[in-house]
Amino acid sequence: MKTVTIYTSAMCGFCHAAKRLLTQKDIAFDEIDVGFSPDKRQEMMARAHGRHTVPQIFVGDTHVGGCDDLFDLERSGKLDPLLAGAA
Repeated sequence: MKTVTIYTSAMCGFCHAAKRLLTQKDIAFDEIDVGFSPDKRQEMMARAHGRHTVPQIFVGDTHVGGCDDLFDLERSGKLDPLLAGAA
């Protein structure tokens, strides 16, 4: 199983939805709150090719995108293979 990293902020409903999906799938993730950390936000933006909204989600080194992108992968059946490293 690849490591999942999710950049979030506390008051973000999309962040909570993405974390809820991962939790329901029993997927452990590293959460990085960028709300009060300009350095972490810059790190996120560099990894996410300039995207500045949260959440930004990574599976290993693969940039998934935001909450909608995560749910699109789940609906299309592509999330589990990505997590397993087959994608």
